Amino acid sequence: MSDMWKPLSVDAVKEIFQDFSFSWWVAGGWALDLHIGKQTREHDDLDIVIFREHHRTLHRHLSKDWALYQAFKGTLIPWQHHEELPSHIDNLWVRDPNQHFWAFQIMILDSEDGMWLYKRKPTIRKSIEGIGNETHDGTPYLRPEIQLLYKGGSSKVRDKDYVDLYNTLPFLQREERNWLKDALYEQFPSGHQWIDYIKQKESEG
Repeated sequence: MSDMWKPLSVDAVKEIFQDFSFSWWVAGGWALDLHIGKQTREHDDLDIVIFREHHRTLHRHLSKDWALYQAFKGTLIPWQHHEELPSHIDNLWVRDPNQHFWAFQIMILDSEDGMWLYKRKPTIRKSIEGIGNETHDGTPYLRPEIQLLYKGGSSKVRDKDYVDLYNTLPFLQREERNWLKDALYEQFPSGHQWIDYIKQKESEG
């Protein structure tokens, strides 16, 4: 895949999405920085999450001004008008059709009976109403414990994911830390080093 990114700012993406009729949230490292209240590191891209049930509405709105591509296993495929996204597609890359740089990324979330489902372990779930927070100026973002689960639960945890854990953990409430630990336990019954790290920091007070 192309690694040429000139990501939009959070404010620019908020302006694009502000009139949409469905819920959306900033995700990735930016979601954690929005929770903390300041930028803690450089970000290579900007992620947005929506639920799968809204993907056709998303295409109808965005395709007027943006080119959308399905990203899957190293391949980028144009997302054609009126095309239903296959169930295995949960990653979209977006760019200005007149430029070669990618502007933002959209991740597709799955749901069932009013609950968000964690795709890697669908028994891990939360109420749809409970997966997001807002900044003081109304920017929606994915809750930090959920975003950290996506990072820590990946098959390849990157250096920046560890940085995000270290930076964000002091800003989590006890119930958020407990939810993250429980979710990691459920995905990794034999243990996970992030669980050990969280417990260590809790013991240090």
